[in-house]
Amino acid sequence: MTRSPFRDRRLLPALALLLGLALAGCAGKDDEYVERPVETIYNQAMDLLANGEYERAARAFDEVERQHPYSVWASKAQLMAAFSHYQARRYDEAILASERFKQLHPGNRDIAYAYYLIAISYYEQIADVTRDQKITGQALEALEEVVRRFPTSDYARDARLKIDLTRDHLAGKEMTIGRYYLRREQYVAAINRFRAVVEQYQTTSHVAEALHRLTECYLALGIIDEAQTAAAVLGFNYPGSDWYADSYALLTDRKLVPNENKRSWMSRAQPVAAPAPAAAPAPAPAPPR
Repeated sequence: MTRSPFRDRRLLPALALLLGLALAGCAGKDDEYVERPVETIYNQAMDLLANGEYERAARAFDEVERQHPYSVWASKAQLMAAFSHYQARRYDEAILASERFKQLHPGNRDIAYAYYLIAISYYEQIADVTRDQKITGQALEALEEVVRRFPTSDYARDARLKIDLTRDHLAGKEMTIGRYYLRREQYVAAINRFRAVVEQYQTTSHVAEALHRLTECYLALGIIDEAQTAAAVLGFNYPGSDWYADSYALLTDRKLVPNENKRSWMSRAQPVAAPAPAAAPAPAPAPPR
């Protein structure tokens, strides 16, 4: 005999119990979302930030926007979340949050800080000159944008100092590669690197050495005219430097003297003597209140 399907109703209480437990579990998760006044969440986030709990602070600032997206505090919380990520050294997150702020609030009174925070987030990631310098280039571009867009701001003043240090770092990378080629007697490749320093990074601390290395390379290749010009330009711009003394000695050993050829690319470049080393820039300030 075929069993009647209605007899399976004995299973219904158990199924109902399981279904109730599942629904209760889902309800419990939903219950974790408790809407709170915007001031409460924002102040809690500020307290976490002040206590150095940067990642929790970032999540709390995100909660301000999640619960109160149309509040006047929402845009401020976005910027504070970006700053919290920066403080936690989560630079990629800081950049993303700042970029989002730029897109959503291009006319906000604190927009300059968003540009600045992007720049210093790249700047803090600058690697040793022996490693790839892609981040250094991104830092330089972002810092120059701060100066270009907000030239009279406090952020621009700090960015200018960081630009000088960033350019010095890029010049240092060129010198590292140039010395590598010089040691291997690949003089043409070395000249290209040292020339880049003289032409592109004229105010950095590496120009004097670059001119001396050019003197070495041109002498090794037998291009005497350019070797004498490199030494002459070096002597004119850095007359008391050890690099000039070394270049002068190289020439006199061959019964030559520094003599500038005005048609040389080095005469056209005429590097500007680098200023005295500046003090290290201060850490990034907090967003404006």
